[in-house]
Amino acid sequence: MRIGIFGGTFDPPHIGHLLAASDAYEALGLDRVLFVPAAGQPLKAAVVASPADRLAMVERLVEGDARFAADPIEIERGGLSYTVDTLRAFHDRWKSDGALALVLLLGADAAATLPQWREPADVASLAEVVVLRRAGGAETPPATGRAIETRRVDVSSTEIRARVRAGKSIRGFVPEPVAAYIEGRRLYR
Repeated sequence: MRIGIFGGTFDPPHIGHLLAASDAYEALGLDRVLFVPAAGQPLKAAVVASPADRLAMVERLVEGDARFAADPIEIERGGLSYTVDTLRAFHDRWKSDGALALVLLLGADAAATLPQWREPADVASLAEVVVLRRAGGAETPPATGRAIETRRVDVSSTEIRARVRAGKSIRGFVPEPVAAYIEGRRLYR
């Protein structure tokens, strides 16, 4: 079983996340991609939406697509989210499944910070590290792991939050269920 692990803040999750995961699923022959929202990011500035809201948005992002699932492991654990702990927990969860292969999916920006992560050598031993490079992007090759090219989608969570604050539509940036959740919870205002 080959499981892609796609972690992040997802504040909010958007169509770019979905398309990158889809490209990785196909290119890497994955059986499933787990979207893992972080409870707290050790190397990132403040997160706007609560962990529960970010998990709920990720659930709405992937609903109805059997290739993907939202996994609450880091939010349930709470505190700062360290990938090495999550990968160890996934190995424990599926230790009876035998032929488990975890594939850690990283954007180029996250991959660049990998040497600063907790126990980066253990991260690389617990999962194959694959960098998701945007087509036509100027990202440098990864220092560790391999890279695959994904579609270039110029959407960012920062831009979506700014559009919401400005009262602009986010239709097309996020799936309808995510947009409805943001509106219903009055997030990012």
